Amino acid sequence: MKGRIHSIETCGAVDGPGLRYIVFTQGCPLRCKYCHNPDTWKLHDGKEADTEELITDIVKYKPFMNASNGGVTISGGEPFMQADFVRDLLIKCKKEGLHTAIDSSGHIALDKADPVLDYTDLVLLDIKCYNEDKFKNLTGVDLEPTLAFAKHLEERNIPIWVRYVYVPNLTDDAEDIENLAKFLTTLNNVERIDILPFHKMGEYKWEQLGYSYDLHDIQEPSIDATNTAKAIFEKYNLPVVG
Repeated sequence: MKGRIHSIETCGAVDGPGLRYIVFTQGCPLRCKYCHNPDTWKLHDGKEADTEELITDIVKYKPFMNASNGGVTISGGEPFMQADFVRDLLIKCKKEGLHTAIDSSGHIALDKADPVLDYTDLVLLDIKCYNEDKFKNLTGVDLEPTLAFAKHLEERNIPIWVRYVYVPNLTDDAEDIENLAKFLTTLNNVERIDILPFHKMGEYKWEQLGYSYDLHDIQEPSIDATNTAKAIFEKYNLPVVG
């Protein structure tokens, strides 16, 4: 089956457990102000890929993935925007005995997600902010679908690693972080929380694409700042990294 991808990383070490073969898909319904891959937004950009060709390449790295308890991660963009393509690739991965993960914003209809989740071992869930108004301002979409998706993953007993990008003046409010922590304590499938410090490595892409980048004046956070956020999650006995 054919789909459109942005790029491939063959030995990633931060997008799930162990060494990962990572497929970055095209298309995303969010327009996050800090996005470092805005060139993944448009579904019809990137390059065409076939799941048969992808799995042929993936199996070349099985020794490394097996030795490190790694696997395959589908990222983006938003993988669920090409649900049939992703599902077909994950089916092929499971036939090879590979661990599978999806990196998602959770902004997806549950009935569209479920056929893909049937072949998903782990979801890396990007919760951008827990404040509804700030979330909408930051991403251009509503928060509720992401929260509903998190609850649905719990119902399906699919583990999640929560990813929280810490952006000064946008996602650094202590009350918002505490409310997120409280929400996460209601779920029994949270294996890990990653605090990811904001960076500007993708700013040049915005300029190349002719997009207006609103965060020119935002500085990358200090270790003390991210440690303050980490302490809030730890207060609720959540497994936080960062």
